[in-house]
Amino acid sequence: MSQKRNKDIKMNPEKNKQETPKAEVEELNPEARISELEAEVSELNDKYLRVMAEFENFRKRSIAEKSDWIRLATQKLALEICDVVDNFERAFTNAKPGDLENSFIQGILLIEKQLVKALEKEGVKKIEALGMEFDPEYHDALAHIPSDMDENIVAAIIQNGYTMHDKVIRPVRVAVSNGTKINTQED
Repeated sequence: MSQKRNKDIKMNPEKNKQETPKAEVEELNPEARISELEAEVSELNDKYLRVMAEFENFRKRSIAEKSDWIRLATQKLALEICDVVDNFERAFTNAKPGDLENSFIQGILLIEKQLVKALEKEGVKKIEALGMEFDPEYHDALAHIPSDMDENIVAAIIQNGYTMHDKVIRPVRVAVSNGTKINTQED
């Protein structure tokens, strides 16, 4: 073994030079080494905190995306049910007062109420617009009509609108008053 070592020293004279081990350097300047290690610890701690913050943001973003996906999935179904509720409402507005006493019609009224309650459980609410000031966030104006109401007030509802979790899923389609009075002529 010693012959092999001697052979290595002869072939590699650079290996023969004595290098100072790290332990000796540390012993020579402990304060510098301590400050170097403290800086390294601070840097690693900073990296750790950044990675943890990024992971927390990712987790929150993933939860929000899943929640939005679920809401959007139910939004389409809610809009379909809103159309059914609107049809029930149209049918009842065209019914004669005597028809509402019929037990069959009473059953249909109960079904309509049950649909409305199911929608409310899912956070779907009808937007009340008649007599309110026009708001483009909630209303979709289809016409300006003369009425006894002031200008820019919703005078008629053409199609109901709905919100879901305070987000408009379908605006109310309305006719807005243009501020001119309806001419009433007596014959």
